[in-house]
Amino acid sequence: MSLPRYKITMLALSLGVASAFVGCSSNPSKKEVVDTGPQSSEQAYFEKAQKSLDRGQYLEATKSLEAIDTYYPTGQYAQQAQLELLYSKFKQKDYEGAIALAERFIRLNPQHPNVDYAYYVRGVSNMELNYDSLLRYTSLQQSHRDISYLKVAYQNFVDLIRRFPSSQYSVDAAQRMKFIGQELAESEMNAARFNVKRKAWVAAAERSQWVIEHYPQTPQIPEALATLAYSYDQLGDKATSQQYIEVLKLNYPSLVNKNGTVNMRAARKEGNWINRATLGILGRESKSTTPDTTTTETEPKRSLLNRVSFGLMGNSGKEETQETTKAPVETPKTERSWTNRLSFGLLDKPEKAAEGATTAPAASSTEPDDAAQ
Repeated sequence: MSLPRYKITMLALSLGVASAFVGCSSNPSKKEVVDTGPQSSEQAYFEKAQKSLDRGQYLEATKSLEAIDTYYPTGQYAQQAQLELLYSKFKQKDYEGAIALAERFIRLNPQHPNVDYAYYVRGVSNMELNYDSLLRYTSLQQSHRDISYLKVAYQNFVDLIRRFPSSQYSVDAAQRMKFIGQELAESEMNAARFNVKRKAWVAAAERSQWVIEHYPQTPQIPEALATLAYSYDQLGDKATSQQYIEVLKLNYPSLVNKNGTVNMRAARKEGNWINRATLGILGRESKSTTPDTTTTETEPKRSLLNRVSFGLMGNSGKEETQETTKAPVETPKTERSWTNRLSFGLLDKPEKAAEGATTAPAASSTEPDDAAQ
Protein backbone atom coordinates (compact mmCIF):
# COMPACT_ATOMS: atom_id res chain seq x y z
CA MET A 1 0.00 0.00 0.00
CA SER A 2 1.51 3.30 -1.03
CA LEU A 3 1.60 6.34 1.24
CA PRO A 4 -0.61 9.33 0.44
CA ARG A 5 1.05 12.11 -1.53
CA TYR A 6 0.91 14.67 1.33
CA LYS A 7 2.65 12.24 3.70
CA ILE A 8 5.41 11.68 1.18
CA THR A 9 5.82 15.46 0.86
CA MET A 10 5.97 15.95 4.66
CA LEU A 11 8.49 13.12 4.99
CA ALA A 12 10.71 14.65 2.33
CA LEU A 13 10.59 18.08 4.02
CA SER A 14 11.42 16.56 7.40
CA LEU A 15 14.39 14.68 5.97
CA GLY A 16 15.61 17.85 4.27
CA VAL A 17 15.43 19.95 7.44
CA ALA A 18 17.16 17.21 9.43
CA SER A 19 19.94 16.99 6.86
CA ALA A 20 20.42 20.75 6.99
CA PHE A 21 20.78 20.72 10.77
CA VAL A 22 23.24 17.84 10.62
CA GLY A 23 25.24 19.63 7.96
CA CYS A 24 25.42 22.83 9.99
CA SER A 25 26.47 21.01 13.13
CA SER A 26 29.16 19.12 11.28
CA ASN A 27 30.81 22.25 9.90
CA PRO A 28 34.31 22.63 11.26
CA SER A 29 34.48 25.35 13.88
CA LYS A 30 36.91 28.21 13.70
CA LYS A 31 40.41 27.47 14.72
CA GLU A 32 40.93 28.13 18.39
CA VAL A 33 43.80 30.34 19.39
CA VAL A 34 46.43 28.19 21.03
CA ASP A 35 48.59 29.79 23.68
CA THR A 36 52.15 29.08 22.63
CA GLY A 37 53.68 30.74 25.70
CA PRO A 38 55.68 33.95 26.05
CA GLN A 39 57.06 35.46 22.88
CA SER A 40 59.52 37.77 24.63
CA SER A 41 61.36 38.13 27.88
CA GLU A 42 59.81 39.86 30.85
CA GLN A 43 62.00 42.90 30.40
CA ALA A 44 61.14 43.13 26.69
CA TYR A 45 57.44 43.05 27.48
CA PHE A 46 57.86 45.73 30.13
CA GLU A 47 59.90 48.03 27.88
CA LYS A 48 57.33 47.64 25.11
CA ALA A 49 54.57 48.54 27.55
CA GLN A 50 56.49 51.63 28.68
CA LYS A 51 56.82 52.86 25.10
CA SER A 52 53.13 52.27 24.46
CA LEU A 53 52.17 54.19 27.61
CA ASP A 54 54.40 57.09 26.61
CA ARG A 55 52.60 57.27 23.27
CA GLY A 56 49.16 56.99 24.82
CA GLN A 57 48.58 53.59 23.20
CA TYR A 58 46.88 52.07 26.21
CA LEU A 59 45.42 49.05 24.38
CA GLU A 60 48.86 47.97 23.20
CA ALA A 61 50.30 48.61 26.65
CA THR A 62 47.56 46.47 28.17
CA LYS A 63 48.51 43.51 25.97
CA SER A 64 52.15 43.65 27.05
CA LEU A 65 51.30 44.14 30.71
CA GLU A 66 48.79 41.29 30.69
CA ALA A 67 51.49 39.08 29.16
CA ILE A 68 53.76 39.87 32.10
CA ASP A 69 50.92 39.18 34.53
CA THR A 70 50.23 35.84 32.83
CA TYR A 71 53.69 34.46 32.06
CA TYR A 72 55.80 36.07 34.79
CA PRO A 73 53.52 36.34 37.87
CA THR A 74 56.51 36.24 40.24
CA GLY A 75 58.98 38.06 38.05
CA GLN A 76 60.97 41.19 38.67
CA TYR A 77 58.37 43.49 37.07
CA ALA A 78 55.24 41.62 38.18
CA GLN A 79 53.96 44.03 40.83
CA GLN A 80 54.93 47.10 38.84
CA ALA A 81 53.20 45.67 35.77
CA GLN A 82 50.01 45.22 37.81
CA LEU A 83 50.07 48.90 38.78
CA GLU A 84 50.78 49.93 35.20
CA LEU A 85 47.93 47.70 34.02
CA LEU A 86 45.63 49.31 36.56
CA TYR A 87 46.54 52.73 35.18
CA SER A 88 46.10 51.58 31.57
CA LYS A 89 42.63 50.16 32.26
CA PHE A 90 41.61 53.39 33.92
CA LYS A 91 42.79 55.47 30.96
CA GLN A 92 40.78 53.23 28.62
CA LYS A 93 37.71 54.02 30.76
CA ASP A 94 37.40 50.33 31.62
CA TYR A 95 36.41 51.21 35.16
CA GLU A 96 35.06 47.76 36.04
CA GLY A 97 38.37 46.24 35.01
CA ALA A 98 40.29 48.87 36.97
CA ILE A 99 38.24 48.15 40.09
CA ALA A 100 38.83 44.41 39.77
CA LEU A 101 42.58 44.92 39.31
CA ALA A 102 42.76 47.33 42.23
CA GLU A 103 40.97 44.95 44.57
CA ARG A 104 43.22 42.08 43.49
CA PHE A 105 46.34 44.17 44.05
CA ILE A 106 45.12 45.21 47.50
CA ARG A 107 44.38 41.61 48.39
CA LEU A 108 47.69 40.20 47.14
CA ASN A 109 50.01 43.08 48.10
CA PRO A 110 48.66 44.68 51.29
CA GLN A 111 52.15 45.85 52.34
CA HIS A 112 53.27 47.23 48.98
CA PRO A 113 54.56 50.83 49.24
CA ASN A 114 52.19 51.94 46.44
CA VAL A 115 49.09 50.08 47.55
CA ASP A 116 47.49 53.43 48.45
CA TYR A 117 47.38 54.13 44.72
CA ALA A 118 45.19 51.07 44.22
CA TYR A 119 42.83 52.30 46.96
CA TYR A 120 42.65 55.70 45.29
CA VAL A 121 41.99 54.44 41.74
CA ARG A 122 39.32 52.07 43.04
CA GLY A 123 37.44 55.00 44.54
CA VAL A 124 37.81 57.21 41.47
CA SER A 125 36.67 54.36 39.20
CA ASN A 126 33.54 53.76 41.27
CA MET A 127 32.92 57.49 41.15
CA GLU A 128 33.21 57.43 37.35
CA LEU A 129 30.81 54.50 37.05
CA ASN A 130 28.08 56.62 38.62
CA TYR A 131 28.05 59.14 35.79
CA ASP A 132 26.40 58.46 32.47
CA SER A 133 28.23 60.00 29.53
CA LEU A 134 25.25 62.19 28.62
CA LEU A 135 25.08 63.70 32.09
CA ARG A 136 28.54 65.23 31.68
CA TYR A 137 27.28 67.60 29.00
CA THR A 138 23.83 68.53 30.27
CA SER A 139 22.33 70.24 33.29
CA LEU A 140 20.76 66.94 34.45
CA GLN A 141 21.84 65.81 37.89
CA GLN A 142 23.06 62.32 38.65
CA SER A 143 22.01 62.81 42.26
CA HIS A 144 18.40 62.57 41.06
CA ARG A 145 19.10 59.06 39.81
CA ASP A 146 20.91 55.99 41.09
CA ILE A 147 23.77 56.91 43.41
CA SER A 148 24.83 53.45 44.52
CA TYR A 149 28.31 53.76 42.98
CA LEU A 150 28.82 57.11 44.71
CA LYS A 151 28.17 55.48 48.07
CA VAL A 152 30.72 52.77 47.28
CA ALA A 153 33.24 55.40 46.15
CA TYR A 154 32.71 57.36 49.36
CA GLN A 155 33.52 54.25 51.41
CA ASN A 156 36.57 53.59 49.22
CA PHE A 157 37.94 57.04 50.01
CA VAL A 158 37.16 56.56 53.70
CA ASP A 159 39.25 53.37 53.65
CA LEU A 160 42.08 55.18 51.89
CA ILE A 161 42.23 58.07 54.37
CA ARG A 162 41.82 55.78 57.37
CA ARG A 163 44.63 53.43 56.31
CA PHE A 164 46.96 56.01 54.73
CA PRO A 165 46.29 59.42 56.31
CA SER A 166 49.63 60.78 55.05
CA SER A 167 49.21 59.46 51.50
CA GLN A 168 49.69 61.86 48.61
CA TYR A 169 46.19 60.90 47.43
CA SER A 170 44.43 61.59 50.73
CA VAL A 171 43.90 65.31 50.10
CA ASP A 172 42.23 64.72 46.77
CA ALA A 173 40.21 61.86 48.26
CA ALA A 174 38.93 64.19 51.00
CA GLN A 175 37.86 66.74 48.39
CA ARG A 176 36.04 64.07 46.45
CA MET A 177 34.30 62.94 49.63
CA LYS A 178 33.09 66.50 50.14
CA PHE A 179 31.67 66.55 46.63
CA ILE A 180 30.04 63.12 47.08
CA GLY A 181 28.51 64.32 50.34
CA GLN A 182 26.78 67.12 48.43
CA GLU A 183 25.51 64.64 45.86
CA LEU A 184 24.15 62.35 48.58
CA ALA A 185 22.48 65.29 50.32
CA GLU A 186 20.88 66.39 47.06
CA SER A 187 19.59 62.85 46.51
CA GLU A 188 17.94 62.90 49.94
CA MET A 189 16.39 66.31 49.30
CA ASN A 190 15.11 65.18 45.92
CA ALA A 191 13.27 62.38 47.72
CA ALA A 192 12.01 64.90 50.29
CA ARG A 193 10.60 67.11 47.48
CA PHE A 194 8.77 64.11 46.06
CA ASN A 195 7.29 63.35 49.48
CA VAL A 196 6.16 66.96 49.87
CA LYS A 197 4.33 66.76 46.52
CA ARG A 198 2.51 63.61 47.59
CA LYS A 199 1.87 65.14 51.02
CA ALA A 200 3.85 62.46 52.86
CA TRP A 201 4.93 64.89 55.55
CA VAL A 202 6.54 62.38 57.90
CA ALA A 203 8.72 60.94 55.13
CA ALA A 204 9.70 64.43 53.96
CA ALA A 205 10.65 65.43 57.50
CA GLU A 206 12.72 62.27 57.98
CA ARG A 207 14.67 62.86 54.76
CA SER A 208 15.35 66.47 55.69
CA GLN A 209 16.40 65.53 59.21
CA TRP A 210 18.85 62.99 57.76
CA VAL A 211 20.49 65.71 55.65
CA ILE A 212 20.85 68.04 58.64
CA GLU A 213 22.37 65.33 60.81
CA HIS A 214 24.72 63.69 58.31
CA TYR A 215 25.54 66.44 55.78
CA PRO A 216 25.66 69.64 57.85
CA GLN A 217 28.18 71.42 55.59
CA THR A 218 26.30 70.99 52.31
CA PRO A 219 24.32 73.64 50.37
CA GLN A 220 21.14 71.64 50.91
CA ILE A 221 20.87 72.67 54.58
CA PRO A 222 18.63 75.75 53.99
CA GLU A 223 16.11 73.71 52.00
CA ALA A 224 16.24 70.91 54.58
CA LEU A 225 15.41 73.33 57.40
CA ALA A 226 12.59 74.88 55.38
CA THR A 227 11.17 71.47 54.53
CA LEU A 228 11.28 70.43 58.18
CA ALA A 229 9.45 73.58 59.27
CA TYR A 230 6.85 73.21 56.52
CA SER A 231 6.30 69.49 57.16
CA TYR A 232 5.81 69.91 60.90
CA ASP A 233 3.40 72.78 60.21
CA GLN A 234 1.35 70.52 57.93
CA LEU A 235 1.40 67.79 60.57
CA GLY A 236 -0.05 70.23 63.09
CA ASP A 237 3.06 70.43 65.29
CA LYS A 238 3.20 74.23 65.37
CA ALA A 239 5.73 74.40 68.21
CA THR A 240 8.38 72.32 66.43
CA SER A 241 7.68 74.11 63.15
CA GLN A 242 8.18 77.49 64.84
CA GLN A 243 11.54 76.37 66.21
CA TYR A 244 12.85 75.69 62.72
CA ILE A 245 11.33 78.93 61.43
CA GLU A 246 13.28 80.85 64.07
CA VAL A 247 16.46 79.14 62.87
CA LEU A 248 15.62 80.17 59.31
CA LYS A 249 15.02 83.78 60.40
CA LEU A 250 18.47 83.92 61.96
CA ASN A 251 20.40 82.25 59.16
CA TYR A 252 18.28 82.39 55.99
CA PRO A 253 15.72 85.19 56.40
CA SER A 254 14.82 85.19 52.69
CA LEU A 255 13.24 81.75 53.13
CA VAL A 256 10.62 83.13 55.57
CA ASN A 257 7.68 85.15 54.30
CA LYS A 258 6.53 88.37 55.98
CA ASN A 259 3.63 86.51 57.59
CA GLY A 260 6.04 84.08 59.25
CA THR A 261 5.43 81.11 56.95
CA VAL A 262 8.07 79.22 55.01
CA ASN A 263 8.81 80.25 51.43
CA MET A 264 9.20 76.76 49.95
CA ARG A 265 9.60 77.99 46.38
CA ALA A 266 12.62 80.09 47.35
CA ALA A 267 14.00 77.20 49.40
CA ARG A 268 13.77 74.82 46.43
CA LYS A 269 15.14 77.48 44.05
CA GLU A 270 12.34 76.78 41.63
CA GLY A 271 12.49 78.55 38.30
CA ASN A 272 9.62 80.26 36.52
CA TRP A 273 7.17 78.27 34.41
CA ILE A 274 9.22 78.77 31.26
CA ASN A 275 12.31 77.39 32.97
CA ARG A 276 10.45 74.35 34.25
CA ALA A 277 8.60 73.70 30.98
CA THR A 278 11.85 73.71 28.99
CA LEU A 279 13.71 71.50 31.51
CA GLY A 280 16.00 74.37 32.49
CA ILE A 281 16.99 75.41 28.96
CA LEU A 282 15.10 78.72 28.85
CA GLY A 283 13.95 81.16 31.50
CA ARG A 284 15.58 82.02 34.78
CA GLU A 285 15.96 80.07 37.95
CA SER A 286 15.01 81.81 41.17
CA LYS A 287 17.89 81.88 43.63
CA SER A 288 18.07 82.53 47.31
CA THR A 289 19.35 86.04 47.98
CA THR A 290 20.37 85.52 51.57
CA PRO A 291 23.52 87.64 52.02
CA ASP A 292 24.84 85.79 55.04
CA THR A 293 24.51 82.27 53.67
CA THR A 294 27.78 80.43 53.90
CA THR A 295 26.75 77.17 52.29
CA THR A 296 25.20 78.55 49.11
CA GLU A 297 27.78 78.94 46.37
CA THR A 298 27.53 81.00 43.20
CA GLU A 299 26.84 78.96 40.12
CA PRO A 300 28.67 79.63 36.85
CA LYS A 301 26.59 81.24 34.14
CA ARG A 302 25.71 79.18 31.08
CA SER A 303 25.12 80.76 27.70
CA LEU A 304 21.84 80.28 25.83
CA LEU A 305 23.65 78.29 23.14
CA ASN A 306 25.03 75.97 25.81
CA ARG A 307 21.63 75.35 27.33
CA VAL A 308 19.84 74.81 24.01
CA SER A 309 22.51 72.37 22.86
CA PHE A 310 22.40 70.52 26.21
CA GLY A 311 25.96 71.57 27.01
CA LEU A 312 27.51 70.51 23.71
CA MET A 313 28.30 74.04 22.52
CA GLY A 314 28.85 77.44 24.04
CA ASN A 315 30.14 78.40 27.46
CA SER A 316 28.94 75.95 30.08
CA GLY A 317 30.80 77.39 33.04
CA LYS A 318 31.67 73.84 34.05
CA GLU A 319 35.10 73.42 32.56
CA GLU A 320 36.77 72.95 35.92
CA THR A 321 34.03 70.66 37.15
CA GLN A 322 34.36 68.24 34.26
CA GLU A 323 38.03 67.65 34.99
CA THR A 324 37.29 66.39 38.48
CA THR A 325 35.18 63.48 37.33
CA LYS A 326 37.09 62.58 34.21
CA ALA A 327 40.37 60.76 33.95
CA PRO A 328 43.28 62.85 35.28
CA VAL A 329 44.89 65.33 32.94
CA GLU A 330 47.69 63.89 30.87
CA THR A 331 51.10 65.52 30.80
CA PRO A 332 52.71 66.50 27.46
CA LYS A 333 54.18 63.80 25.29
CA THR A 334 57.58 63.63 26.90
CA GLU A 335 59.53 60.85 28.54
CA ARG A 336 57.68 60.13 31.77
CA SER A 337 58.61 57.84 34.59
CA TRP A 338 56.20 55.29 36.02
CA THR A 339 55.95 57.39 39.19
CA ASN A 340 54.70 60.35 37.19
CA ARG A 341 52.11 58.27 35.35
CA LEU A 342 50.84 56.40 38.39
CA SER A 343 50.43 59.64 40.34
CA PHE A 344 48.51 61.30 37.49
CA GLY A 345 51.34 63.80 37.07
CA LEU A 346 51.62 64.73 40.76
CA LEU A 347 55.13 63.35 41.31
CA ASP A 348 58.35 63.34 39.31
CA LYS A 349 57.08 65.87 36.79
CA PRO A 350 58.97 65.71 33.45
CA GLU A 351 60.34 68.85 31.91
CA LYS A 352 58.91 69.86 28.57
CA ALA A 353 61.56 70.46 25.97
CA ALA A 354 59.80 73.22 24.08
CA GLU A 355 60.28 76.80 25.31
CA GLY A 356 60.29 75.93 28.99
CA ALA A 357 56.57 75.27 29.09
CA THR A 358 55.19 73.73 32.27
CA THR A 359 53.36 70.44 32.51
CA ALA A 360 49.60 70.13 32.56
CA PRO A 361 47.95 70.59 35.97
CA ALA A 362 47.19 67.49 38.01
CA ALA A 363 43.64 66.28 38.53
CA SER A 364 43.66 67.34 42.19
CA SER A 365 44.14 71.00 41.23
CA THR A 366 40.39 71.26 40.56
CA GLU A 367 38.33 71.16 43.70
CA PRO A 368 35.64 68.47 43.46
CA ASP A 369 33.27 70.44 45.62
CA ASP A 370 32.80 72.88 42.74
CA ALA A 371 31.07 70.05 40.88
CA ALA A 372 28.08 70.28 43.17
CA GLN A 373 26.79 73.22 41.21
